Amino acid sequence: MQQIVVIGNGMVGYKFCEKLVGLVEPGILDIKVFGEEPRPAYDRVHLSAFFENQDAKSLELAPASWYGENGIELITGQYISDIDKKTKTIKTKSGQRYSYDKLVLATGSVPFVPPIQGVEKEGVFVYRTIEDLEGMLAYADKINTKKSNGKAAILGGGLLGLEAGKAVLDMGLEPHVVEFAPKLMPRQLDARSSKVLQLTLESMGINIHLSKATNQILGNGCITGMEFGEDDELDVDMLIISAGIRPRDELAKTCGLETGTRGGIIVNNKMQTSDPSIYAIGEVALYNQMIYGLVAPGYDMANVAANQIAGNVDVLMAEEIDMSTKLKLIGVDVASFGTPFMPAEKGHSVIFENKTKHLYKRINVSHDGKTLLGGILVGDAEDYNILHQMYLNGLTVPEDPAQLILPASEGAGALGDVMDLPDTAQVCSCESVTKGQICGAIESGAAADLGGVVSCTKAGTGCGGCKPMVKNLTEATLKSLGIEVKDQICEHFEYNRQELYDIIQVKGYQTFDEVIDNHGNGCGCEICKPVVASLMATIHADTANKEYAIQDSNDRFLANIQRNGTYSVVPRVPGGEITPDKLIALGEIAKKYDLYTKITGGVRIDLFGATLKQLPLIWKELIHHGFESGHAYGKSLRTVKTCVGSTWCRYGMDESVSFGIELENRYRGIRAPHKIKGGVSGCIRECAEARGKDFGVIAVEGGWNLYVGGNGGANPRHAQLLAEQIDNETVIKYIDRYLMFYMRTAKPLQRTAAWLESLEGGLKYLKEVIVDDTIGIAGDLEHEIQTLVNKYECEWTQAVNDPEMMKRFNHFVNSEEEDDNLVFVPMREQKMPKQWVKVPLKQEEANV
Repeated sequence: MQQIVVIGNGMVGYKFCEKLVGLVEPGILDIKVFGEEPRPAYDRVHLSAFFENQDAKSLELAPASWYGENGIELITGQYISDIDKKTKTIKTKSGQRYSYDKLVLATGSVPFVPPIQGVEKEGVFVYRTIEDLEGMLAYADKINTKKSNGKAAILGGGLLGLEAGKAVLDMGLEPHVVEFAPKLMPRQLDARSSKVLQLTLESMGINIHLSKATNQILGNGCITGMEFGEDDELDVDMLIISAGIRPRDELAKTCGLETGTRGGIIVNNKMQTSDPSIYAIGEVALYNQMIYGLVAPGYDMANVAANQIAGNVDVLMAEEIDMSTKLKLIGVDVASFGTPFMPAEKGHSVIFENKTKHLYKRINVSHDGKTLLGGILVGDAEDYNILHQMYLNGLTVPEDPAQLILPASEGAGALGDVMDLPDTAQVCSCESVTKGQICGAIESGAAADLGGVVSCTKAGTGCGGCKPMVKNLTEATLKSLGIEVKDQICEHFEYNRQELYDIIQVKGYQTFDEVIDNHGNGCGCEICKPVVASLMATIHADTANKEYAIQDSNDRFLANIQRNGTYSVVPRVPGGEITPDKLIALGEIAKKYDLYTKITGGVRIDLFGATLKQLPLIWKELIHHGFESGHAYGKSLRTVKTCVGSTWCRYGMDESVSFGIELENRYRGIRAPHKIKGGVSGCIRECAEARGKDFGVIAVEGGWNLYVGGNGGANPRHAQLLAEQIDNETVIKYIDRYLMFYMRTAKPLQRTAAWLESLEGGLKYLKEVIVDDTIGIAGDLEHEIQTLVNKYECEWTQAVNDPEMMKRFNHFVNSEEEDDNLVFVPMREQKMPKQWVKVPLKQEEANV
């Protein structure tokens, strides 16, 4: 039996094992895998998720049992100290020896730690393993115990460094990213896209320091700061180093394998080292004089090595490695593909930039305009997959290449259909899965849905960037075969949101249990429970105070929980119009409870920093002064923004303020699949930015123009013109129909822009339904929305007048007292506060 030894059990080592056992018959090979860490292989790509749930198991690529089930002996916590090429043996640090016929080195890399004076001080960490993260969390807790304004620096502004910035936020510390280069992500982004990313991160509270060379780490034993030069210092309590990687090639050097001048084990296109019996894969392998720090090339190397050992000698590594990558970096889409930087002599660049929306898109095309050569996307990488495929497969570029990246409102054309890709197009680079394999899995009957495709092909199980395209291909293939594609909510319901809406409406269900007992299975989950709650709130016009609608902390406490564990108080100010007395009242209440005040883009005043116990006290005073809930915490109407209109403005063509107030008061409190915003502008100068809203009204000669389907956020969209020169009554009638149609047919958490884009027939069909009433449901839609309008109640007025509801705002379930030990840490994300039982401190006072 051939002896296969693998040194290294990271992502690439695991992938090699997975590929190898799939290529050979059981019992042919004796496979031993040595891992230095005390656990099976886990997902380093999504390592930052550990800070959210601190669950190492959720990151496992496979449980320990998987190895045994596949005939693999996994030996964890074992360091290999020596390789003897002559005897074909390896030696562990404890002195044990193992023989091999084929040896695979998947030792990966280690973080590069610059030789900075003081780098050995306590509080300095690297960002590599779960153990590293556990150490950071423990140290952050010590900092947070001592002070409420702790700071942590991240040395390195690359991919991993920015992920570490998110980790610092999750630990409750103020993050400072320190980068030697003059821009972030210098290997992936150009100067302009890097600046857009920087502005985005800074708006999230991450401080950026560029062109900084760290001279020394300050502090006596523990880090207290960083010194960059004369009179240039940064006070910090922790430092996370993410300044690059170095291949772990020490075993190769000691046993005489050929290595590169700057490190890495030299391999050929078979992944063989200078010793044909030894292979190297992943970040330790030097292929084409380059170390590839992405998971996809590592997986390709694992596949090649596995095939070579299994006897498939024709499977070779490609001469050129695609370094394209897409990731959601701290909640921000960032992607680059092909040649991201294009000198003028090699091609042309087309750039779209919107700094106010933190968007940057660049594509590079050949001089003849026919070939896509590469590009960069920051802020919106929704089209990355199809652009990447156009680049890889040489698909035709539109006559005007700008159509590939412009927003729909500015002349973009539809990108190519995924079914137009050749069968050889590699959709999942991590697992080397082609379009043909995905479609073939369905056409052959091996898979009947997306889950089956993933199970058969492994597509989407790596970095996850290809998941949207895999889903699109799956659905398109099913439709081509005449198979209905069910867009079910989750595994507990075989219905989509619209079907559940009809079921609940017809049956009159009042609780989630009734719905799942009669039409679902299991106990429900975090996906279906809020969906059912939203549907019932829409159908029955109940507020979030109804028990079934309470699914998270925001609805439960009628306030948005903030980063530091306190809550926001957002009273409604319809149309932005407010009396001096109400302004004074807001100021006095904010001062009394020491709240931070902010005039928002939604023309109202938000109050931040309220504790759980203070919420009803604050709202009692606000209600006394005539305020009501602004529903900032709900999936409902937020605001209707207005300009001053013809009342004050010399350009105003109609009275926008009163009309905006009428619209906001009409639709307040109505629950929907997602939040809704409106705007009313008194003229085409558009000071209320009505075309950036879910519905917007603009005064023109002869009436109002009504626009629908606009959104801000990560994927901004301009609203589209639904009707022209209509009067107030018709505006309200059309908005009634439009909102109710959206509420009945949208997917869960789908905003109006995405809903309108996915609506079959698009704006033309929407006009037929809303304006022309071609399917005869306009009257029903109007009646349903009027029922919701008539049943409106302020949720906070309900709460403060109901003693039972008020109990949920107590810190203790059996006492009215506050928890004096409760400390809110600035910049700290916390889970929903629990209600505790107050226990006497003195033993003699206890009744137990």
